[in-house]
Amino acid sequence: MKALVIGAGPAGLMAAEALADAGFAPVVAEARPSPARKLLMAGKSGLNVTKDEPLPDFAAQYDAAWLAPMLAEFGPAQVQQFCQALGQPVFTGSSGRVFPVAMKGSPLMRAWLARLAGKGVDLRTRWRWAGFADGGLAFDTPGGAAVLRPAVTVLALGGASWPRLGSDAAWVPWLRAQGVPVTDFAPANAGLVVHWSPHMTRHFGQPVKGACLIAGDQRERGEFVISAKGLEGSGIYALTRALRLGAGLALDLFPDLDADALRARLARAKPGDSAANRLRKLGLPPASVALVMEMARPLPADLAALLKALPIRHAGPRPLDEAISSAGGIARAGLTDALELRALPGVFAAGEMLDWEAPTGGYLLTASWATGLWAGRAAAARLAGPGRA
Repeated sequence: MKALVIGAGPAGLMAAEALADAGFAPVVAEARPSPARKLLMAGKSGLNVTKDEPLPDFAAQYDAAWLAPMLAEFGPAQVQQFCQALGQPVFTGSSGRVFPVAMKGSPLMRAWLARLAGKGVDLRTRWRWAGFADGGLAFDTPGGAAVLRPAVTVLALGGASWPRLGSDAAWVPWLRAQGVPVTDFAPANAGLVVHWSPHMTRHFGQPVKGACLIAGDQRERGEFVISAKGLEGSGIYALTRALRLGAGLALDLFPDLDADALRARLARAKPGDSAANRLRKLGLPPASVALVMEMARPLPADLAALLKALPIRHAGPRPLDEAISSAGGIARAGLTDALELRALPGVFAAGEMLDWEAPTGGYLLTASWATGLWAGRAAAARLAGPGRA
């Protein structure tokens, strides 16, 4: 066997296609009964494949500058071309997020799997990697134990979020035992734990729109939802890294007004108005009023200052297995520029098992595809030999 890819998510399948295009059709080993389960699950509510914005702005959303050349090879423009080539036209929403017209991930995956099969890619489901053994890679398969000894391997096993769909990080101790540096996983793009008082129950499921969220030096304009467990939504997810590292959270409920303008509005209130009525007359919806009353009773004399920086008491991000993605993974120091593991020549890695972090909004999927393509091409170049890449 010349080439093996372990993991049939977006990164693994992209690596497999790159190998096949170079003439080295690989075996793809997937532990689950079907490929790309996380992508398909995420796509049920609308598959956000990328964000249509200039590449420098796009790349700046990642905490890993070393991804830049990979995103330059396969960034927002290439993602859209990729989808269209599979017969899946895309459209850009008002936020810049890009979706297939079909919205779901399943039509895209069916077309892609058919194209991969036509290129000779051998997809083997229920092939679970079990670590290293006998000078090769051990697998538990429907036909029993097997050991494969490919010339090159691309690992695309995902991070540590959504373990029920296959990203369980079982590979971490095996790679560490081989001398590969792997940083511990932590939740990314996760909800925030808030312990509510009983009066918040009637607001569960209500969105809060138009606010600016502040965590340390980071400010994000975004929407979030009050839930039984705390706060959820893209506005919160974008701040997960800062919150995970200990930053406090505050809300600017009137980001388009300065404090003096807000004080002027408050001054028009009737002397007998209750605090809740004063807030409602400012135009705050019931969910936002409830947040203010939950977090800041009794209200201070300078209500405008509070509404410009309402402190949110929280207990940190939700657990890792509830996060959309994970931070941590194979450290950059353990990789060559080609995404080859320094400790394991001939073994490459891609996708969310690498140590990078980004917000939702198409960034996660684009980088998984981009690193898969990069690793697959590098593995093919190694097979081709010096001067033949």
